Amino acid sequence: MMLKKASFICIFLMAFISCGERKEEVKTLKLAHSLSVDHPVHLAMEFFADRVKAQSEGKLEIEIYSGSQLGSERQALELLQIGSLAMTKVSSAVMENFSPKLKVFGYPYLFRDKEHRYAFYDSQLGEELLLDGEKYWLRGLTYFDAGSRSFYFKDSPVETPEDLKGKKVRVMQSPMAISLVKALGGSPTPVSWAELYTSLQQGVVDGAENNLPSFYTSKHYEICKYFSVDQHTAIPDILVISDYVYQKLSAEERQWIQQGAREASVKERELWEAAEEEALREIKKAGVQVNYPDKDSFREKSQAVINDLKETEPGLYDLAQKIKKLE
Repeated sequence: MMLKKASFICIFLMAFISCGERKEEVKTLKLAHSLSVDHPVHLAMEFFADRVKAQSEGKLEIEIYSGSQLGSERQALELLQIGSLAMTKVSSAVMENFSPKLKVFGYPYLFRDKEHRYAFYDSQLGEELLLDGEKYWLRGLTYFDAGSRSFYFKDSPVETPEDLKGKKVRVMQSPMAISLVKALGGSPTPVSWAELYTSLQQGVVDGAENNLPSFYTSKHYEICKYFSVDQHTAIPDILVISDYVYQKLSAEERQWIQQGAREASVKERELWEAAEEEALREIKKAGVQVNYPDKDSFREKSQAVINDLKETEPGLYDLAQKIKKLE
């Protein structure tokens, strides 16, 4: 009888201990963006999620919603501001509506080449600019390179700025992008990324401007058969976290996210270069005519934007000069 009682107590204690050893609760943060799942920046965000999960040993996970499932880029930023969404990836051109200093990326021909862009992303100046949106509850974590932007159209190539006259050009909701297209002679027409394919089909716009991988993964090459590599701007994407959410994270959780973001930024550059090569190869196969106009005429025409910036926003003009001088 004593043996049976001892066995019962042992079983009871084992059950109690087992219940006490509950698996630690996993914290999940939602990340929304507007890109397709085959886009290099989406792949970089998947890498980011994997790194955060690995570093936290499964305690912190990033759940990704692609293709504007949770709204446009602007809507995602507004959700971050109230803490309803944890993270998003947006173009810095959209972010500039909340963080005015980011307008500097719309400065035409700001970067000399990709090495210059990378040097800026990794610089103290680049870090400071990421945090400019904190007062609006938007904290930049890292830059994702988005190459350079060029024009593409349905009916004819662009060889000089004069070829833009009378053409409705889709632009992002960016004052700088609107000003630049106007200066070059086009008619800027803001359209959300999710609606652009249909807008091109229906003639709402005649063309757009973007980088090669986005032109390819969006399948805009099915409609637009002329891609002109004028490379007028280089506007990075930014991985952003709600400062409202960030302040509630522990120091350890912040470290996991920041480290994961840094690693993902470096990985994305590798993914981007491969994506550019693939995009150029595939759009040519699909019958797109790729031309390389003389950039000097575009630089000359875009000088009007630079002069206006120097006059109306000298602080932003000075920031652009600092970036241009980075080695």
